[in-house]
Amino acid sequence: MEKRGEIVILEIKQIKSEAEEMVNERWNEFLELRKNGSEIDLFSELSFCVLTANWSAKGGMIAQEKIGEGFYTFSLEELEISLMKVGHRFPRARARYIYENRWIVGNLRNLLSLPVKEAREFLVKNVKGISWKESSHFLRNVAFCEVAILDKHVLRLLNKYGYIDIIPKNWSKRRYLEIEKVFKALADEFGECPGKFDMYLWYYLKGKVEK
Repeated sequence: MEKRGEIVILEIKQIKSEAEEMVNERWNEFLELRKNGSEIDLFSELSFCVLTANWSAKGGMIAQEKIGEGFYTFSLEELEISLMKVGHRFPRARARYIYENRWIVGNLRNLLSLPVKEAREFLVKNVKGISWKESSHFLRNVAFCEVAILDKHVLRLLNKYGYIDIIPKNWSKRRYLEIEKVFKALADEFGECPGKFDMYLWYYLKGKVEK
């Protein structure tokens, strides 16, 4: 790794002790969801990940809190109105995705029993509004720690410190896995699995641990 890359790892390590309690608290929430969450709870988390694409984790968390089981029970119109009320950028499209994804309820716990690579492939191929980043986000949020969430903030940092040459505008499987490999090496250097390292990275960038 380049020296400037080594610098950012040293900087992130400096905030590890102050972020560790928050990271572990959030991780315990993920473990609890995976262990005891209902199919509706899991669908709510999947819908949260659909909402955060081209929006924000904070907005997704607010929407999830306000809508709750409505992700599964609301009519399409009710979903649209609810997403408009929380200020989503694309309320109609995201409501449609969530509405049409309801077929997966009843199958999510079986999905979580698959190897993570198979589960991610399935989500990307079959669930609307879920690409490589969003599928990784969902799986991390149900305590699969070996996936990386390559959002724009992470990509900008990787580019800034010389880990990647360009920020992709569109994802292919090959390109995602190439950059994920880079991210995993960085996480190893930091001393955490990719899913937890992402939260430390967010604390380093934003001063908070979201999900």
